Amino acid sequence: MSCVHYRFQSRLTYDSLQFEGLNISAGELKRQIMRSKRLKFCQLKISNAQTDEEYTDDALIPKNTSVIIRRIPAAGLKSSNRRFVGHQAGRWREPSPRADPSLLSLEQLLKTENLAEAKASEEDKLKAVMYQSSLCYYSSRAAAPRRTSASGRAQGFPAASCWRWTTQSERES
Repeated sequence: MSCVHYRFQSRLTYDSLQFEGLNISAGELKRQIMRSKRLKFCQLKISNAQTDEEYTDDALIPKNTSVIIRRIPAAGLKSSNRRFVGHQAGRWREPSPRADPSLLSLEQLLKTENLAEAKASEEDKLKAVMYQSSLCYYSSRAAAPRRTSASGRAQGFPAASCWRWTTQSERES
C-alpha cells in the first residue's frame, strides 16, 4: 500500500491517504480527500509541501509525498466569510440606498446612545454595536499612560505593569 501525506493549510498535522500503485493523479486525490472529509461546495488546490509546486488535475503525485491542500470556493458561489474590519467611523462603507428615508444612517447611529429603540435597520444597529464596543477598548489602550521611574525611563513591559508595583504616592498622582 502506498500513501500520500496531506494537510490543509490551516491545520498543523498531516493525514494520510492510502492508494494502490506508485503514484496517484491529483484529480483522484482531490476526490478521495473530498469524500473522506465530506467537503461539498469547494474546490481544492494541491501543492507540494517542500517545493510549493502546484499540481494540476492530471499531474501524477508520487507515493510518500507530502502535499498541502487549500480550499477555494466553488465557481459561482460567494464566500460566506464576513468579518468585522476596522474600528474607525471613517472606514465604514456606505450601505446601499435605503427604501425608507426615515431610517437613521450609520453615521447617526454611531452617535446614538440607545440603539435598541433607534429607528434603523438591524444590520446597521449591529455594525454600530460592534463599533461602539470596540471603540472603548481601542481608545483606552491608546491613551493609557506609561509608568516612568524617577529617571524618566519607562518601567518594564507596559502590559505587565499593575498597581501592586507602584508606591502609594505614585497612585495618588
